[in-house]
Amino acid sequence: MKKTRLLLVVMLSVLFATATMAQKTITGVWKTIDDKTGKPKSYVELYMKDGKMYGKITKLLEPGKNETTTCTACPTEGKYKSRGAKLVGLDIIKGLEKDGNMYSGDEGIMDPNTGDIYDCEVWLDPANPDKLNVRGYLYFFFRTQVWQRL
Repeated sequence: MKKTRLLLVVMLSVLFATATMAQKTITGVWKTIDDKTGKPKSYVELYMKDGKMYGKITKLLEPGKNETTTCTACPTEGKYKSRGAKLVGLDIIKGLEKDGNMYSGDEGIMDPNTGDIYDCEVWLDPANPDKLNVRGYLYFFFRTQVWQRL
């Protein structure tokens, strides 16, 4: 009888863990971590619009930056035209489409510090869905950051 109860508890635990993992989605608020310094930079909200994924800055964490800081390096034309716009509220990821377990797209992410625009791939870490891999790339060169779910 004790073995049956133990087996039932284990099975229910596995089912609960699986259901919890399945509920984790890519949308939500993420803390961005600078891949060079390891320090937090901002909070970015990933959201869906018309079947595509977008990401906007909701809070700046770097010293000296606040809700009035503007994007001085942002492009002056094209899809990311936003020079002079406030960083908080600025979309830095645009129009990524679901492709298997990831979202990707050309000109999918903009670095507001440089104004550079990169193709982008975003996917949940399979071992930990509270970590998000964000890869910007140009041809064969890429950089990957790991963001943390809030």
